[in-house]
Amino acid sequence: MRFLILLALLLATGPAAAAPLDLNLGALGSLADGASLSGRIVQGIVLLTVLSVAPGLLIMVTCFTRIIVVLSLLRSALGLQQSPPNMVLVSLAMFLTFHIMGPVIDSAWQDGLRPLLNEQVTQEQGLERMIEPFRGFMASHVRDRDLAAFAAFTAKPKPAGEDAAQAKDERPVTAESVDLRLLMPAFLLSELRRAFEIGFLLFLPFLVIDMVVAAILMAMGMMMLPPVMIALPFKIIFFVLTDGWFLIAGSLIRSYGV
Repeated sequence: MRFLILLALLLATGPAAAAPLDLNLGALGSLADGASLSGRIVQGIVLLTVLSVAPGLLIMVTCFTRIIVVLSLLRSALGLQQSPPNMVLVSLAMFLTFHIMGPVIDSAWQDGLRPLLNEQVTQEQGLERMIEPFRGFMASHVRDRDLAAFAAFTAKPKPAGEDAAQAKDERPVTAESVDLRLLMPAFLLSELRRAFEIGFLLFLPFLVIDMVVAAILMAMGMMMLPPVMIALPFKIIFFVLTDGWFLIAGSLIRSYGV
């Protein structure tokens, strides 16, 4: 629950950051104050919208993307279509995400959300403190190439007569100073790339098993027997004997330095 509240408030940046958090719509008898009541209604609608997109924020600023993609590729490498079910994979990815993001969430709660709820800081200060741990996490795991690419995509065209000295004075784009609108998509691309790199390594041993089984079946003249069906139990027992789930979960956690 604390994590969901934190995610909802993280989206309340920009123009909505100056609005108070008070959702009291007032008594029905105070309808004469139309402007105030309308503002509170709009604020309530905005808050409901923020809560509806909170799962998207979970994917954008945490390690959930890499984990769920790796688990999906693992299921494909094993040759299993429906097992484990999607709900099981998502649940496992969520628990691993909570474990990896624990220090970040605690920092955002202690430094930002708790003082904000206790009215010890202003709303803008509280939101900035909540965003800072997530910004640091994304900055630590984003590729400089992806960040520079998104900065180039959104860069405004320069005048033709611009001096070379002025262009030389421009500061390089860094994850610590870049806007979140650039940092978040760059972080997502970096996570997808790393997830596919891990998925490639996961496919290799199971591909070897498929090739060995196919070669044995051809040597025995069993052309009509599908190699995928024969290789499936061998891939499953290989994954079980090597304690695959523990290795995958441990590798994903260690990949974030936890």
